[in-house]
Order: sequence, then structure tokens, then C-alpha cells
Amino acid sequence: MTHPPVELGTFPTPVEPAPRLAAAIGLGPDDLWIKRDDLTGLGGGGNKIRKLEWTLGAALAEGADTLVTTGAPQSNHARLTAAAGARLGLDVVLVLRGSPGVSRSGNLALDGLFGARTAWAGDVGRDGLELAAAEVCERLRKNGSRPALVPFGGSSTLGARGYVRCGEELRGQLADVRTAVVALGSGGTMAGLVASLGVAAVLGVDVGALTDPAAAVGEFAAPLTTEAVTPDRLRVRRDQVGAGYATLTGPAADALRLAARTEGLVLDPVYTGRALAGLIAAVRDGDVRPGERTVFVHTGGLPGLFGHTEAVRFAEEGSVALEL
Repeated sequence: MTHPPVELGTFPTPVEPAPRLAAAIGLGPDDLWIKRDDLTGLGGGGNKIRKLEWTLGAALAEGADTLVTTGAPQSNHARLTAAAGARLGLDVVLVLRGSPGVSRSGNLALDGLFGARTAWAGDVGRDGLELAAAEVCERLRKNGSRPALVPFGGSSTLGARGYVRCGEELRGQLADVRTAVVALGSGGTMAGLVASLGVAAVLGVDVGALTDPAAAVGEFAAPLTTEAVTPDRLRVRRDQVGAGYATLTGPAADALRLAARTEGLVLDPVYTGRALAGLIAAVRDGDVRPGERTVFVHTGGLPGLFGHTEAVRFAEEGSVALEL
């Protein structure tokens, strides 16, 4: 049974032209538009809000009083789960990879501000993180709580319904979209867009969150569309992962600076920075072409920038001193 979503975000998010950025990457002035899903409202904004509307709708319908979810220390999903829990009057426990003390800024600062409790799982992989979350849920049940385990990144077939709605929203704003470019992390955002816009219309840029992100997209999208969604049919770029998920790659750093200096648009170093770097590479190799309407789906993540030491240093080094 699919429960109705709870209202958390501010929709529809705007679509804005980006002519200066378009020119800088080799597209025409009317070719490139930005879908501002960084402006979803709650908790600093970002794409996870659309997913949480559905997953938390189900959690509330099932009587949950506590939300438990997992992620990396600077997880955008964890931040927005904490914010959503605060709005809905639910306790939140974030089970994060690593150890305390890695950072006190960025998303972690907001997690605390929203009142979430944090359980540190240590140096574990995805399976270890899920095991730690299951143990936290069991402990909470023994103490009389009713926890709901929200999936990693908010991504599931249920959560992907939020991006089915986003795709429908986008079609109503720009009917002639040829390609929607989006960061591909845990898979739910791309899955929903694929289900609503079609396999050929969505280009996902892998950020290194999963070993096989295309398989996750196919799994989440298949129940939402009659179109065949298999990993081999998806448009996925895997050339922007670099040294790994949490690292700032050279192309992503260049993309951050380019978006900021052409459009005043702030990206994050892990997701949207890589996504724009992937779009730039796609224009260069002809996968995205001038004369076709392209939309860059800005999935947010700005607070994470301030918790990423390397990205902050890179941004600061761009400042030019002026003698007075």
C-alpha cells in the first residue's frame, strides 16, 4: 500500500535560464536552464525533500515516532531528515559512517541545530552502516519508541515518486526538454526522472556513492513506468568519480567556480559540482549538443560545502586581494 505524501517542500521550484554558463560550456544562449531544486524550502533545501515527503508519509501512517537513517558525515539526506523530523515533531537518530570530531561545520552543524541525535558507526561499508542502523532501531524499540528506518539517501521506489512529480513539473515548465542532467548518488532522484521523462531524456552523473548506481536506478524506476528500464539503457556517466565520493575532483572544482562566476550559482563539491562537470564533458564529447534544450537539475547541498575543508580552501583561494 502506498500512503499519501506529507507536505514538506515549496513547489514548484523555479526553472531559470543560464545563458552565460551555456556560452562558457559551448551551448547556445537559450539551450541551458537550471531546475532549482536547491530551493525546496525546508532545512536548507535540496532534492531529498521530495523523497522524504513520500517516505515520511508512510512512516507517519504506520505510527512512527522516531526516524532513523544513515549516511556519510556530511549527508544532505541526513540533514533534511533531521529538519523534517523537527517540523513533524518526530525524534531523529542519524547513523553516520566514521567517528565523532571529523567536522563541526556544514551539514553536521545543522543536524545538531535541528535536534537530531547522532550514532557513529565507525569505519564501515554500506552493509556495516545498515547493520548499525538496524541495531539502533532495535535498541529504540526496547526503550518503547516506534522507529521508522528511512532508506539510505531516501532512495527507494516509494521515495522516487517525489521525482516522478518533479519530472512532471519540469515538463509543464519546459515542454521541449531534450536532456535533464542530474547527479547520480543513491539512485532515487534519477529513477523518478527516468520514470516521468523517459530513459533517453535523463543523463545521470555518477558521484561514487554506490558501486553500481545504474542497477539501483533500474530497480527503483521499473515499478513506476511501463518503459523498459535496464542499466544498459540508462544514460550514465562514470567519468567524474575521481578518487572517490568525498573528494573534490579537479573538474568539479572548475565547475564550482564556473557556475559561481557566470551565474552566481553555488554548487556543492560532491554532487552538483560533479554533475556540472559531467555536463561539460557531455557537451565536449557530443552527447549534449547545441540547439537542444538541456536542464541542469540543481539538487542542492550548499551546507555541505562548508563542511568540506578542501572545497572551502579552494573557494577562499579564488579571492583576490585589492590594495586600498
